[in-house]
Amino acid sequence: MAQRILTVDDSPTMRRMIEMTVKTGGYEVVEAADGQAALELLKNCSVDLVISDINMPNLNGIELTRQLRANPKFSKTPIILLTTESDPEKKQEGKAAGATGWIVKPFKQDQLLAVVSKVLPAAA
Repeated sequence: MAQRILTVDDSPTMRRMIEMTVKTGGYEVVEAADGQAALELLKNCSVDLVISDINMPNLNGIELTRQLRANPKFSKTPIILLTTESDPEKKQEGKAAGATGWIVKPFKQDQLLAVVSKVLPAAA
């Protein structure tokens, strides 16, 4: 069974770009338009990795990361923040919240796939 990745971004175009990229690596994709929608989705769905934007309405990516880390079900799930933010303070805030990695948009497809394969253990 393919590993499942949740993409969280308020831009439908960005969600499609991430989806197309990770599907080439053989991953299954589910998506949410913001952090609040992601939390709702995760009540009934398990994922192996979360790729989230930071700046979104309703619940931003850093707060989503904090809430996922506080939930035992997702405390060890890798979380990559994929954002236009390049401010070192924001990056430190993401790391403090529990983010596994950080990629600045626009991303290169091979870069994203390399990070995904690095943080996701091989499927059993």
